[in-house]
Amino acid sequence: MKKVTIDQLVIGEGEPKIIVPLVDSSKKELLAAAQKISQLDCDIVEWRIDFFEDVKNPQSVAEFSHELKNVLNKPLLITFRTHKEGGVLPLSDEHYFKIYHTLIAEGRLDLLDLELFMPEEPVAQTVTAAHQKGIKIVMCNHDFAKTPAKEEIISRLQQMQKKDADICKIAVMPQTAADVLTLLDATREMYENYADRPLITMSMGSLGMISRLAGQAFGSAATFGSAGTASAPGQISVMDLRKMLHTLTLTK
Repeated sequence: MKKVTIDQLVIGEGEPKIIVPLVDSSKKELLAAAQKISQLDCDIVEWRIDFFEDVKNPQSVAEFSHELKNVLNKPLLITFRTHKEGGVLPLSDEHYFKIYHTLIAEGRLDLLDLELFMPEEPVAQTVTAAHQKGIKIVMCNHDFAKTPAKEEIISRLQQMQKKDADICKIAVMPQTAADVLTLLDATREMYENYADRPLITMSMGSLGMISRLAGQAFGSAATFGSAGTASAPGQISVMDLRKMLHTLTLTK
């Protein structure tokens, strides 16, 4: 199993790593939030640029990533979550990839979120460009309506591996307790039988909250915690999340 190393952080071993989202819109708000998050016991910060008021200006996004990184002093994941997968801003595919390639060329970041079902050729080009700069790719898929069948969840994670993601991520919405079990069992099977790199999986909402805590037992290498405004339903505060993860740590 490959691990992903960023400075002293190793994703894919030990307790699941905690990722905290930044979802403010203005530079002033983002810097203030980043200052607070820099003091928290979290491992990675995700800047959700679809919330950023100047996101349609790729140069501005790239330039501001330097300011954020300086304040955070933690690994930085940058994400434009598309509208079809739960993001807040409709944007053309062309503009999406333009922002990403400007970030890769001129920004300062450690990881870049890339959606599995974006057009195949630009996805491949973006993965290659990011890797040439030492930027890790978190390839993802989100279903805010339902939980796909176990075989489909596994298939999507395998597709991410084939597209050379460094980390494969899927988040689904449960309608029943059985849906939560489906996500957890798909994670276990993928981890035990097919995965050769870290996975991040979660069942969203209150019903799926257990999946954010029990990742280590099933094979998920990271989870998302909230420092204020959550970026997805079911996120737990960072302070509570760290305590819970530590309590649930598997000892050899």
